[in-house]
Amino acid sequence: MTSAIGIQLGLEDLLADLHHARRKGELGRLALLASCEARSWARQAGKIDISDNASRMFIQQPCVSKDEFLGKVDELITILELHAQEYQRNRSQGAEAQAPRQSTASFH
Repeated sequence: MTSAIGIQLGLEDLLADLHHARRKGELGRLALLASCEARSWARQAGKIDISDNASRMFIQQPCVSKDEFLGKVDELITILELHAQEYQRNRSQGAEAQAPRQSTASFH
């Protein structure tokens, strides 16, 4: 498994965990995923801006209400989903480029 695929799969797992915790209203799990797992994934993927934003969410600008926290988690999920879509597009474009071309020459 290449590191790019590992990063993509890690993102898919992270998103699945975030969606599950969000659906179940598990605030502690959401906090753990956003503060640790999302930052870790972002650093591995070279997405320092995502890592910094997740850090600020808890350190520099902590949320004052549950609704504010959930709003920031939703923003994080949206950003991560955009990156997941980008990985999928890049991967499908790479697969198309590597697909063997059919020859139009005829052999007699």
